[in-house]
Amino acid sequence: VQLQASGGGLVQPGGSLRLSCAASGSIDSINLMGWYRQAPGKQRELVAVITSGGMTKYGDSVKGRFTISRDNAKNTVYLQMTSLKPEDTAVYYCTAVKPSGTGYWGQGTQVTVSS
Repeated sequence: VQLQASGGGLVQPGGSLRLSCAASGSIDSINLMGWYRQAPGKQRELVAVITSGGMTKYGDSVKGRFTISRDNAKNTVYLQMTSLKPEDTAVYYCTAVKPSGTGYWGQGTQVTVSS
């Protein structure tokens, strides 16, 4: 499975960005897709994940501001980020997990929130 993330960049506080992650390769039976992030000097943390059936889970710090969605036909997951804060600055990693527990990571996309 290959994961190609896009959509990162520089945005001012309070602004919005949308990340996309397209899966290719042996994508059959991928159940979970989503996003984690890692800021400098910090551990990687959950941002949001979504199952193929549409169930979602968000990290506490992004609840109410970020929305994850998924297009199963396009094997793509999206992360709409609003009301961005400087503390959202991080490298955002796309992830996909099969029911067997095998997981995959994308290359990461940088999100910088700064004035």
